[in-house]
Amino acid sequence: MSRVCKISNKKPLVGNKVSKSNIKTKRKQFPNLQMKKIYVPELGKSVKLKLSTTALKTIDKIGFMQYVKKQKLKLSDII
Repeated sequence: MSRVCKISNKKPLVGNKVSKSNIKTKRKQFPNLQMKKIYVPELGKSVKLKLSTTALKTIDKIGFMQYVKKQKLKLSDII
């Protein structure tokens, strides 16, 4: 499975790991993704999604459908 948030579209960042002797090697910084089951009242069922923790906090604050509308997505894009 990919390491991308379904709603906020957060992806791994690529950068350099710099040692004390200034040797640079490539590394990845992965987003904090969690698998969560979210109830969608429009569908009348729960949906299992891979979300970033920042998206989860916002969903808890304003609600799932409001957050989807804010990101200008449709339910068909997510599910």
